[in-house]
Amino acid sequence: MASGWRRAVGSVRSFIGNSMGGLRGGSNLASWVVAGTLAYFLWVKPSQDLKRQQQEAAAVAAASDPYRYVEKRKPIPDPQDTGLIYGNKNRAKKLDD
Repeated sequence: MASGWRRAVGSVRSFIGNSMGGLRGGSNLASWVVAGTLAYFLWVKPSQDLKRQQQEAAAVAAASDPYRYVEKRKPIPDPQDTGLIYGNKNRAKKLDD
């Protein structure tokens, strides 16, 4: 029975090793470093640069027009009791007033 779980553990280790490229030791680590570096420079860094450029362009556009309208306070809510008035729903209330 002891050999059964050892075999299972060995199979799992073998599967994990093969799924990571089958390399062991320093060459495995080096290949992951190279892959991570390539992924950073091909995908992560360009998207960060694009986002930064868009933010800078938005800041320049916002600073270029000093007379643009900026909402400085929250709008006052509509004080209707029953919401929007459609049809004859509120006719009795209007007749009382």
